[in-house]
Amino acid sequence: MSELFDGVLAAGPVRDLVGDTAWLQAMLDFEAALALAQAEVGVIPVEHARAIAARCRAEHYSAAEIGARAAGIGNPAGPLVRALTARVGGPAAGHVHLGATSQDVVDTAAVLVTRRAVGALLVDLAACGDLLARLAAEHAATPQAGRTLLQQAPPVTFGFTAAGWLSGIDAAAARLRALGPRLAVQYGGAVGTLAALGDRGPAVLAALARRLDLAEPVLPWHTERGRVGEVAGALAAVCGAVAKTAGDVVLLAQAEVAEVVERGPDGSGGSSTLPHKRNPVAAVAASAAAAQAPGLVATLLANAAHEHQRAAGSWHAEWRPLADLLRCAGSAARWLRTSLERLRVDPDRMRANLDLTGGLLSAERVTAALVDSGVGRLDAHDAVTACCHRFAGPGAPGEGSSDGGASLVDVLAGDPLVGAHLDRAHLARLLDPATGTGNAELFVARALTSREADR
Repeated sequence: MSELFDGVLAAGPVRDLVGDTAWLQAMLDFEAALALAQAEVGVIPVEHARAIAARCRAEHYSAAEIGARAAGIGNPAGPLVRALTARVGGPAAGHVHLGATSQDVVDTAAVLVTRRAVGALLVDLAACGDLLARLAAEHAATPQAGRTLLQQAPPVTFGFTAAGWLSGIDAAAARLRALGPRLAVQYGGAVGTLAALGDRGPAVLAALARRLDLAEPVLPWHTERGRVGEVAGALAAVCGAVAKTAGDVVLLAQAEVAEVVERGPDGSGGSSTLPHKRNPVAAVAASAAAAQAPGLVATLLANAAHEHQRAAGSWHAEWRPLADLLRCAGSAARWLRTSLERLRVDPDRMRANLDLTGGLLSAERVTAALVDSGVGRLDAHDAVTACCHRFAGPGAPGEGSSDGGASLVDVLAGDPLVGAHLDRAHLARLLDPATGTGNAELFVARALTSREADR
């Protein structure tokens, strides 16, 4: 972690939940639960298990020291077990880490860290969903220019835009929640057979899973890394949904568009050089955090092929990118929440932007109306396209056109084909963006209803 960059790239509670102390505590949680599970099954004395569990507190150990000693064995579990054993002392010390291997400790810790981080991440995503649902409901009928390939297209409503963001965030959150049954304990010993515990091994595994409130796997998953891939995929979906929403906010906040603005605390969004700037910094930071996900996901997936019963290197390659992926997803969600809390919508500017093209963005409706009047689709399309070109001319809409600055209604009404089927009043209604948002309001209602049903 970097104190210099973490304020931007590691915002929110997930940072601490995947830090060194959190990992140490998760490994110690495994050791404590293992001892208590073994006592439950009758493998070790209860008083020994309690003595071990009492010393499984991260504040008793130094992450820096454990990390330095990890180089000698290739993972941090070995030196932590030695330190724990020394602290337990006495007869109970001989029962620390019984029947386990280092990967059991680190894999289970990874699952615990993931579960705790995902819990915090879901809180921020739920808050984002609530804010987006409010925007969708408030602006269900607020006309806004639709945009395709970064150019104006037929109108939508801002509520429809927000509902699209909401759908993506809620779907990503659902994928995270669905991970629950796949977050399984890891306990298999040297090669996954629990041979050191004989026929009591499976009972210890079941008791360990119960104590940690994790799923019990059918068999240890030391080299079957589908679970890691599923976590990576779910976190990637979160980052993708956040990046979509935050990216749109950044575009809509451009000075030339100005349909939304982030209004945060004094000083937020400022520039080190330009006194007039009001940057959407929360959305920018959300985009930056989310943008780190693809490389981290690729690393996790590229190292999914673990050889034989225990891997040489592929397992080790997972540790940092998994923590970093959780961290960047958590930061992305927290920054998006902040952006949406600050967001202010400008319906008047949306209407002004709709009027920039003089009705061109609604021309598709004229084509559809001609088809309804009995004109062939291609003939209708070609006639309306020609009218649009005459209206727009070589410059801005209505400027320098062959029709001397006439309105688009005038140009369409003067066309032999169009004018023969549609009168000026009908054309004016068709070109009014407020009446051309299709089923936007219906889809907003459906999105909100679906969200309430899921909740």
